[in-house]
Amino acid sequence: MQVRIAARVAVVVAGIAGAGLVAPVAAEAAAGARAAAPAAVAYVRSGDVYVSRGTAESRVTTGGGWSRPRWSPDGQSIALLKGGQLWVMKADGTAKRRVTTRAAAGPSWSPDGQSIAFASLSCSGGPGVYRISATTVNAAPEVVFPAYCREEELPAEPAAQAAATGSLSERLRTDDAVAWSPDGTRVAFRGGDCESLYDACLTVGTLATGGEKTVAAYGGGSRQNSGFAVVPSWRADGAKLAWTAYEQGETPAANQPVHVVEYDTASGAKRTVGASQDRELAYIDAGRAVATGTYKNGSWVMLVDLATGARTPFRQGSQPSVQPTH
Repeated sequence: MQVRIAARVAVVVAGIAGAGLVAPVAAEAAAGARAAAPAAVAYVRSGDVYVSRGTAESRVTTGGGWSRPRWSPDGQSIALLKGGQLWVMKADGTAKRRVTTRAAAGPSWSPDGQSIAFASLSCSGGPGVYRISATTVNAAPEVVFPAYCREEELPAEPAAQAAATGSLSERLRTDDAVAWSPDGTRVAFRGGDCESLYDACLTVGTLATGGEKTVAAYGGGSRQNSGFAVVPSWRADGAKLAWTAYEQGETPAANQPVHVVEYDTASGAKRTVGASQDRELAYIDAGRAVATGTYKNGSWVMLVDLATGARTPFRQGSQPSVQPTH
């Protein structure tokens, strides 16, 4: 019996490598995936946040409307969004506290756990990056990008935007999640100065200088394509940056549905990882990640082998975040 189960799991893992469609997976494979998962993963299902630790799963919010959970560096707290505002809570869902009074999107913790970066309307009228103390009650947000907005008064508090609707690509297109680099020196975010040249772009900004580097661009200038790059995520060593992308080119062969791009921060090389419709990747380590994928006509958190492309269903849900380990 054990031999037959092992064989079935091996066939499942090997058979879905890099495929656009996910084959049915035996219960034994899903259980094995949970056993091989990181210490804890937070994710969203039906508007509430769940935390999975091995084979155990617990719901840590109620009432719906929660999104984009992100673990703190020490693994003791989670930043998340509700009603277009930034909140923090303990990892078990207790001690919830609203951090911002202005519209916020896509939080990311500083490596020292003292601050949280988030996106909101900037003085330029486009998406900007702010940071706010994670520990001080009623702290004031500070402008990070664009750098020329740092000396300007904060723009009027924007109204929280309604949740995007429509197709998967339409819902993701304006997601303003940001990602603070592991060494604390950079932030990756949608938009930036590159929007003066392109229709859509993704930027890596350097905190000390305010300089910006475009790492993905669509439309405008010499770009004969359209699309977007959103929801960036750094690998723990800072050597890789991944994001969710969508592209339409001049020819059908150039079209790419929603997918995950991995970017080498040293060489600039890019590659597609996972399968079609995969998005919101979060690294576990150098060889593994979790990502939202399409399975059983719904969204599932998938374990992804970054070397082989093999994908295994983990838990029903989306927007995964991996608890850091030290």
